[in-house]
Amino acid sequence: MLNFDPAHYLAVQRGAVALAAPIRETVGRLLRDGAPNVFFTGAGGVNLLMLPAARLLQTRSTFPAHVEMGAEIVNTGSAHLGPGSIAVFPSVSGTTKEAIAAIEFARERGATILSLTAKPDTPIARLADVSFANDCADPTSSENFALQSLLLALAIMDARGEIDDYGEVVGQLQTLPELLVAAKQQFEPRAEALADEIRDEQHHIITSAGGSWYEAAYYGMCILEEMQWIWTRPVHASDFFHGTLELLEEDTSVLLLKGEDEQRPLTERVERFARTVTSRLRVLDAAEFELAGLSPRVRALVSPVVLAAVLERLSTHLERARGHDLTIRRYYKKGDY
Repeated sequence: MLNFDPAHYLAVQRGAVALAAPIRETVGRLLRDGAPNVFFTGAGGVNLLMLPAARLLQTRSTFPAHVEMGAEIVNTGSAHLGPGSIAVFPSVSGTTKEAIAAIEFARERGATILSLTAKPDTPIARLADVSFANDCADPTSSENFALQSLLLALAIMDARGEIDDYGEVVGQLQTLPELLVAAKQQFEPRAEALADEIRDEQHHIITSAGGSWYEAAYYGMCILEEMQWIWTRPVHASDFFHGTLELLEEDTSVLLLKGEDEQRPLTERVERFARTVTSRLRVLDAAEFELAGLSPRVRALVSPVVLAAVLERLSTHLERARGHDLTIRRYYKKGDY
């Protein structure tokens, strides 16, 4: 497999799921101490990776879960953010300036800061009341943060008696790293072919629904746009029929990510329509991967993680096919703007 180190990848993802116990202990303590709510308040694409977990709480728990952009909350505040609020901040670098400003803002209002970073000795980790670090980088961070935030949401539900199979679910998650490697291996030939197929295409509509929608938005913004300078139009599958469908022509590229949760029918509706118009519909379906031993319930929860894992293979082959290194940036180092 091109530019892939299975041993390193397994170490990162095993490190993510190994945080289940300390996250559970921390969450249990904070809730016993009276935490009134949780805020998912990161900056940029990394915050998108936590939103499947936030949505899980919003739909399956009565514990208030709020989603805020770090760059906005310091300007607008929130009537819900206060003493004891759990404010979660993910960051690969641990130096993101919008996140640091939001942490300082939340601390001033009495929130408990929980950070998820790649390294423990970083500004964001040092500012946190509780810091979880797991060594990761761009090619491995999506699954890492998605898994850690899922474990956080499950721990909240467990502490509140809102889930009766916490141990079973987390037990299955412990097997996921090896299953993700197998999924990458399965997808490798298609990743290579798809990269060669779309190498010269400069515009894509990317769509999904449910938990996988956040991975679609992340991949469009952080990979295709930031790392490959390719224009994308991320649109939720439920919004596709409120405008975006009129953009389709015979050669319009549509990247459709299909998860396995209850919102799958929304993506199937887009698939049915798009096939009647464009010859460039590309479907990536989490259901195509074996994931032996995972129950349908857990498969639904980890669909964004599976799609992130296989999309990394597409990114690697796009880098090869386009001759465009994924680390190249034009403007990030030009100073303040």
